[in-house]
Amino acid sequence: MELPKRKNNRLENYDYNTAGVYFVTICTKNRKPLLCNIVSCKNDTVGDDAHIVPKPIGIVVEKYIRNVPEIEKYVIMPNHIHLLIRIENGRMKASAPTVSVPNIVRSLKILTTKEIGTSIFQRSYHDHIVRDETDYAEIWDYIENNPQKWALDRYYAE
Repeated sequence: MELPKRKNNRLENYDYNTAGVYFVTICTKNRKPLLCNIVSCKNDTVGDDAHIVPKPIGIVVEKYIRNVPEIEKYVIMPNHIHLLIRIENGRMKASAPTVSVPNIVRSLKILTTKEIGTSIFQRSYHDHIVRDETDYAEIWDYIENNPQKWALDRYYAE
């Protein structure tokens, strides 16, 4: 029996070392809510509000996210994380490690796995190449407001 071919998530013939901004989503295995809880509360003067209450694994993940200077904005949700990553200089000619989206994601996953003692993330991740300022602003707002819209999120699971 032949297994189905896995679809390549990356944009074909695109160099992810290229300077630019990238929106990345990394899900937990089986979308288990390992990272945090979203607690919403009603406030009649402001409207609905939501607070992220990190779980121990989420605290570990955030520690490593905060150590990546290329990550401009992020949100840790119960079963996934969103990252807005800016690669400034692109491919380096020297022997220093190249800063790229795949390297950043790989490092986050490896460091988290080593500290926790088990892999919690799915094998791959979703990325979107930010095309212009409007796209950037929409993604920024999406990340900012994601906790308030958790029940409507495509990754939502109780």
